[in-house]
Amino acid sequence: MMRLRYLMTFCLFLLTGCTSQPPGEFIPFYQVETKKPYDDVLAELEVAIAENNFRITGHSRVGKVIRDRGTLNFPEFDTVQFCNLTEAKKILLMSPHAIRHMPCNVVTYQYQGKTIIRSHLLPTDTGDKALDEFSGKMNKILKNIVDFAADE
Repeated sequence: MMRLRYLMTFCLFLLTGCTSQPPGEFIPFYQVETKKPYDDVLAELEVAIAENNFRITGHSRVGKVIRDRGTLNFPEFDTVQFCNLTEAKKILLMSPHAIRHMPCNVVTYQYQGKTIIRSHLLPTDTGDKALDEFSGKMNKILKNIVDFAADE
């Protein structure tokens, strides 16, 4: 019985060691922290999104809704989705699978006296040079949006 358990454990490690993660499946992120007032961060985020020619497609004020439903003193949690249809068309023509990274998304939340601002970045290791270059360009824009919102 003990031998069978060791054999099964060995086979499990062997199988998991032989599998590889498909290129582009790991989704990197960019995150900054600020002591800037939360509402100021949200306002600056909206400005930065617009200044980079994106349109907000959704804004979920999760923390506020939880407070509104009776959980007083619940911290702030927001997610803001945005898109630029011209850029969306470019990336989708390069790879229809890129839809899984859309729309662009920035989350903000309060944690230990700070406001955290975080965005998923596009993978730049897909093996497709044009797609990786496009993603690198978009990642710079996403980082600039986050940095602008956090700047004190």
